[in-house]
Amino acid sequence: MSASTRTRASRTRLRIALAALAALTATALTTLPAPAARADTPAAGSLTGTLSDGATWIADVPEHWNGTLLLFSHGFGPTVARDAPTDAVRTELLAEGYALAGSSYDPHGSMWALNSAERDQFATLDAVTAKIGTPRRTLAMGQSMGGLVNAQLARDGGGRIDGALGQCGLVAGATDLDDYQLDAEYAIARLLLPAQDVQLVRFGSADAAAATAKQLTDAVTAAQATPQGRARIALAAAFLNLPAWSPGKTRPAATDWAGQEVQQYDWFAQGVLAFVEGGRYAVEQSVGGNNSWNRGVEYTGLLAGSEHAPQVRALYTTAGLDLGADLRTLTAGAAITADPAAVRTARRTSSAGQGLEVPLLDVHTTADNLVPVEQENRFAGRVRASGDGALLRQAYVERQGHCAFTTAETVASLHALEHRVDTGRWDDAATPAALQRSATALGLDGAAYVPYAPAQLTVGRDGTQSPAGDDRHG
Repeated sequence: MSASTRTRASRTRLRIALAALAALTATALTTLPAPAARADTPAAGSLTGTLSDGATWIADVPEHWNGTLLLFSHGFGPTVARDAPTDAVRTELLAEGYALAGSSYDPHGSMWALNSAERDQFATLDAVTAKIGTPRRTLAMGQSMGGLVNAQLARDGGGRIDGALGQCGLVAGATDLDDYQLDAEYAIARLLLPAQDVQLVRFGSADAAAATAKQLTDAVTAAQATPQGRARIALAAAFLNLPAWSPGKTRPAATDWAGQEVQQYDWFAQGVLAFVEGGRYAVEQSVGGNNSWNRGVEYTGLLAGSEHAPQVRALYTTAGLDLGADLRTLTAGAAITADPAAVRTARRTSSAGQGLEVPLLDVHTTADNLVPVEQENRFAGRVRASGDGALLRQAYVERQGHCAFTTAETVASLHALEHRVDTGRWDDAATPAALQRSATALGLDGAAYVPYAPAQLTVGRDGTQSPAGDDRHG
């Protein structure tokens, strides 16, 4: 089968995962108030082009350009050029005079397009400025997987971009992502399907990934019927860093352990594993193998570091299950190894936090089901270790869902970044109170910035080294 045929097949077969993403994000987004209509949106000129690797780019330029160009990095999904996170945001930014641009990334490879995304975004910047002239300043912006691309631009773009705004960014990188997802998948397979052989890594096709997603989701659905099953679902959810607050629901009380599990189950029932497995297949395509492992992971210690550990312990006690025995079972059976070359490729192409050259403001919802807010903690630690902590600010929106931001929240965070770029100081511009005032003053669609400190990411390895060798369940 040719590479182009495989690509077409993989895109068709990943529709299940993308449909799951649409359902998961749409549920949250439908709870947001509608943006106010604007009658003063200037007419915009649209530009398009194609880069040397076949990536396409688009740009929208208002009649009264304010001199700032926003370079937008889109998230995981079809490699189609986008220059704004939503139509409403595009409309508002054009009304304020910003020019917008963004690329598709290389359309010939995996949807996990980190092999080309940064290169294509810089090439898009060159192509657009050749058409419209040199901007007074250039700001990068990215969402989800594009938030990881955006962090790379902030790391490498000194002299080309002046600042960066990340939203719901997958900033912990591909290997951390696949590792903690593997822990959750492995817990479901080992504890809920002990007699079945469940393929968890090295998917040969999108169909194989979709089959695993169905197998695991069916197991979770069946387990929800019993106290023992619910306790084990909570354990898997803890490893997945899955929030205990789902769309359309009131957030459970801090010690409402059963209520928290019900809302974690909501995420499973809405198809989060379909997206997880489809994403894993795409990452494996991109990095050339399996970049995750659990051999050597000690699951008792792993759970101890999770903010959900008290919930898991309480539900195991209620169910009359021996949590220690289950954790020992997981540790004893942990034998999945990574492909070292894939780990190296993922580190080279699909990681960030090794430094910043320009100011970066990251914004995250507090209950993100696909890119857990705890990733921000992991990323901030790496940026501080590189000595660039003063360039980073992080802000949080109290809402359920992935990338579920209002237009007002997005524009206010952009204005805060501009303050830092203009003055060389953050001052209080990126504080929750200032962002909330700024967003509310826009009179658009509301805001929910809050003081928040994310817990540590439950992952249990450093994301850079892996044991190698034969493995089971792989």
